[in-house]
Amino acid sequence: MQCRAGCGACCIALSISSAIPGMATGKPAGVRCLQLNNDNKCLLYGKPERPAVCLGLKPSADMCGRNYKEAMANLEYLEKATEPDN
Repeated sequence: MQCRAGCGACCIALSISSAIPGMATGKPAGVRCLQLNNDNKCLLYGKPERPAVCLGLKPSADMCGRNYKEAMANLEYLEKATEPDN
């Protein structure tokens, strides 16, 4: 499966604990990545500065659903389900 053009749900819904250019401590879940442009395209795509977690994330029907709304719901669920216990 390929990413839907202009989706960007994974760049918003998921937390990233490693540094991202412009976000030295990563980003919390639900916060838009600074490297996501107005068209919801990653400005780091294909560049070595892209975080390893982003490189390893592969789109799938279970994760992305049929549209942006489903992708956000699925990713928010996965984020919550994998959150470390407080």
